[in-house]
Amino acid sequence: MTAQTDLIDGSLITTALRRCNALGAGSVRSVAVDSARNTIFSRIARLRLEYDGDASHAPQTLILKTGRCERRGDGWMAGHQEVAFYRDVAAATTRRLVPCCFAAHWHDATRDWYLLLEDLGESHVTATTWPLPPTLAQCAQIITTLARFHACWWDDARLGASIGTLRDDAAVARLLDDLTRHFASFADALPRERRQTYERLFTAGPRLLKRSYAQRHLTILHGDAHVWNCFLPRDGGPDVRLFDWDGWRIGVAATDLAYMMAMHWYPDRRHRLERQLLDRYHATLLAEGVRGYDRKALDDDYRWAVLWQITLPVLQAAYGVPPVIWWNNLERIWLAFEELGCRELLP
Repeated sequence: MTAQTDLIDGSLITTALRRCNALGAGSVRSVAVDSARNTIFSRIARLRLEYDGDASHAPQTLILKTGRCERRGDGWMAGHQEVAFYRDVAAATTRRLVPCCFAAHWHDATRDWYLLLEDLGESHVTATTWPLPPTLAQCAQIITTLARFHACWWDDARLGASIGTLRDDAAVARLLDDLTRHFASFADALPRERRQTYERLFTAGPRLLKRSYAQRHLTILHGDAHVWNCFLPRDGGPDVRLFDWDGWRIGVAATDLAYMMAMHWYPDRRHRLERQLLDRYHATLLAEGVRGYDRKALDDDYRWAVLWQITLPVLQAAYGVPPVIWWNNLERIWLAFEELGCRELLP
């Protein structure tokens, strides 16, 4: 029996809602699947609930996110990180910047998992249909929300203690081993000059990656912070939510910014928007109480992050992300890499 079949059960959902104070004395009488769709690594279903008894403030619909059985064993342990995020990080985040989670489950032996999430479909919407970019105003909303989330966890004492794992020399060695192994089959798609740049980067990796586990100016990264992983309120208000947290980790905040802009935008759009959005991001950090991190430090981290983003398409290709995604990401990030002078960061 799959995790999804197990969860579509009124008593389990009743218990989850009561635990979160989202249901009073009533109980879930029936659960129906309104719709369902697959993403690359998961399956998302919209559940419609009917209740017995007092349930006047209980949600009428919920989102059930589960794994795809056919993707087990392909090297990507989808779900594990996102369950940990909602269990450990979201529950301890003081600002309401992510969807509410009513239940988060991971089974070590079977790798079955599920998330029971707030349904924001009626009140919120993604800015555009992928791959169309949002307006400047929408981008400003998204990057402000990302800055507020980063600021919530900026240099928090719990990082690496009770929340997440801090990268160390051993973790860097494992990452570089993985990259080198996957790059062996990826390199044939590249011209000679690019192959040589990757080889220089992997050789310099142990020194360059020390920034990712420095003692200051670290936070929790989203890890997949493109603009389509953000819900904007339909009424134009401030209640913006970031979702799809399976790639979260502790690291350098500018990594999310480089992924959002340098990885996904063509040069003309970056030239028009990149600088002002970085300015807005930094101003929001300061307004949220981050200290000792000046504007130049953000620029330095952004260039460093763009440098490392050229490795992401290597991993995306290795883990089965479709070529229409990783190939376009590869070409765009290399344009940013060249324009921002990231080659100068290599020894």
